[in-house]
Amino acid sequence: MKNAKDKDRLQVAKTYKLYLGGAFPRTESGRTIKVTDAKGNLLANACRASRKDCREAVVAARGACRGWAARSGYNRGQILYRAAEMLEGRSEQFTEELRSSGATSAQARREVAASVDRLVHYAGWADKYQQVFGTVNPVASSHFNFSLPEATGVVVIIASRDAPLLGLASMVAPAIAGGNTAVCLASESFPLSAITFGEVLHASDLPGGVVNLLTGQRDELIPPLSSHMDVNALVHVDLDDKERKQVEEDAALNLKRIIRRKPSNWFSDEVDGPYPILDLQEIKTTWHPIGQ
Repeated sequence: MKNAKDKDRLQVAKTYKLYLGGAFPRTESGRTIKVTDAKGNLLANACRASRKDCREAVVAARGACRGWAARSGYNRGQILYRAAEMLEGRSEQFTEELRSSGATSAQARREVAASVDRLVHYAGWADKYQQVFGTVNPVASSHFNFSLPEATGVVVIIASRDAPLLGLASMVAPAIAGGNTAVCLASESFPLSAITFGEVLHASDLPGGVVNLLTGQRDELIPPLSSHMDVNALVHVDLDDKERKQVEEDAALNLKRIIRRKPSNWFSDEVDGPYPILDLQEIKTTWHPIGQ
């Protein structure tokens, strides 16, 4: 039970760090953002990432790219399933973080449960999408001709402003199930559950650098991410007209693929399925002589 002196104590607010290369560093700039609840009370501090943090996140993602893409789909599915287990085990913490951002208890519990289910869903697809989208092509010569999907590479994910956990999980899961690595910009307004999600991934045998999480201001961080020459694709869901124009112009510098998700409801079945995985795949064709 709290005593009368508790109200006079200095509140020690947690500082949520970034998640880069499998570690939890503070931003190199030393800046933080105050995160408040729906009533304006201080909940915690979150790092305000810089352009240099963006560059380091892309370097970490590129470094993990080859090894992660080379893993079997079955192994990637195992790791995603383990992440779902860890998220389920910390459901009360996630529920509280979502409640603090303004969700009701019922809404928060529903979002956490749906996030667990979405990870399990893509864990199941991780070793099946290649059979679905791969083909044996008929050719007019003595060759076998195969088309197979391969990972695009480094993907920037700009998370939804709302559904800070479910929206992020729904964009990250298909990207990494398909062998890509990701740099994620968390919801600017509600970043806490995103960094806690990084803690879940960290404890799920996910190799360092496969997923990197940044918190901070969109207007500061979108330009260095969308213009980075070592980023292969960018996925977003709710950019405004100015932000969308920025990323489309920057994408032309190295022909980045721009994917705009448009779910009417993050809880609906339209977010599921193998096609979000296919969006971040390159179809490669191989010829092999018959009889050799």
